Amino acid sequence: MKTTSTTTGAQSATGPLLVISAHAGDFVWRAGGAIALTAAAGERAKVVCLSYGERGESARAWREGKNLDEIKAERRAEAEQAAQALGAEIEFLDAGDYPLLETQELTDRLVHVYREFEPAVVLTHTLADPYNGDHPAAARMAIQARILAQAIGYDAPGEPLGAPPVFHFEPHQPEQCDFKPDTLLDITPVFDRKRKAMECLPAQQHMWDYYTDLAKRRGVQLKRNAGPNLGLPHTCMAEAFVRLYPQTTGVLA
Repeated sequence: MKTTSTTTGAQSATGPLLVISAHAGDFVWRAGGAIALTAAAGERAKVVCLSYGERGESARAWREGKNLDEIKAERRAEAEQAAQALGAEIEFLDAGDYPLLETQELTDRLVHVYREFEPAVVLTHTLADPYNGDHPAAARMAIQARILAQAIGYDAPGEPLGAPPVFHFEPHQPEQCDFKPDTLLDITPVFDRKRKAMECLPAQQHMWDYYTDLAKRRGVQLKRNAGPNLGLPHTCMAEAFVRLYPQTTGVLA
């Protein structure tokens, strides 16, 4: 999802978007708008869920007396519905959560995804999150796999990866995760699709309004930083990101 600015401040995708998510719901809350924009532009968007969030993010199901296999199946179905609402492909690696363990095998599976999918942009978690160790673990593996996928001598099918930019999406507790946004993405045209995707996740219903309100707040910041002359609507919705690697450009803008 390489992005280019338009006169309205919205963004249009110009390549495949890869989202690496620790749990089955993370991609919806934090990057659902970016995914929907990519799909709306006719580009591929793919989500890789390292786990279903079956142990740490399915409290209601455990209280209802469901067993592990039932909870995995429930979370998988919810995530598939959410991905469909956003227009994304989705793959589950079922690596387990709480804890999500970093392994060479799992990193290698991500290398294969990079080589096969050839993303133009990668989205994943922040490298710091004192509330959830699974999120930094997912980010570290996502970054390491990108590095390995670029190595011509790495033993994986496909051609060496180029250099897709990596963005960290916003964590649930940004102030505690050293998250200082440097990119605000206008998701106003597709927010209804993001909200529909959020409502596919009843296991975390308490998040629906939280992330709707967050999109409004980031939308206020989007308008302030875009300036008054871009024809933005009165109410904007946005997602916030932090770029990991430097932007390369021939023009400062």
